[in-house]
Amino acid sequence: MDWLKAEWNELVFKCVENQFVVDRFWQDIVSSYTKKARHYHNLSHIHNMLIQAKSIRTSIVNFDDLCFAIWYHDIIYESTRSDNEKRSAIFAEKCLKSFNIEEKRLRNIEKLIVSTQKHQVLIAENGDNAYLLDLDLSILGADWDTYEKYTQDIRKEYEIYPNFMYKKGRKKVLHHFLERDRLFFSADFKGKFETQARANIKREIDLL
Repeated sequence: MDWLKAEWNELVFKCVENQFVVDRFWQDIVSSYTKKARHYHNLSHIHNMLIQAKSIRTSIVNFDDLCFAIWYHDIIYESTRSDNEKRSAIFAEKCLKSFNIEEKRLRNIEKLIVSTQKHQVLIAENGDNAYLLDLDLSILGADWDTYEKYTQDIRKEYEIYPNFMYKKGRKKVLHHFLERDRLFFSADFKGKFETQARANIKREIDLL
């Protein structure tokens, strides 16, 4: 948590020098991502994405915009709704306006967040959007034990649904991933995670 708070402070202080503002919006981050229903889409997920983003920083064109998109892409998350990403983008815009971020950057961050809804690149002028999507899905290419823990956490987030409904919906999502030509858009993430991710997904389908 201390590391995350430090990262947040460093990012936001580039835009606004008001500690009260920085702390107020940090509380929004914490309260949203630590709700009881957040078993996977929580601060651990944000931490993982930020750590990996730092490792590829030289490949990112607008690194601060990417970081804001990471922080806010799951700020609103309800398993019963399909518009979480759009709602998160709207929420982010309201917050970022308080940071005096220019309109062009606001639109860029908004598109980055919305792109995570269907995991389709919406900004093709550079590789930032592709990297955001790859960071978000990197868990798919983790070792099996880590992946299995991820599937258990996702199931908890959808515990409102009985098994027959959940399994049907989950299989549909997983098959959709397998039907894609590639799960990861960037060459480095594809090379690192693609094979393991497909193996993990197939194994999960067999276990459902």
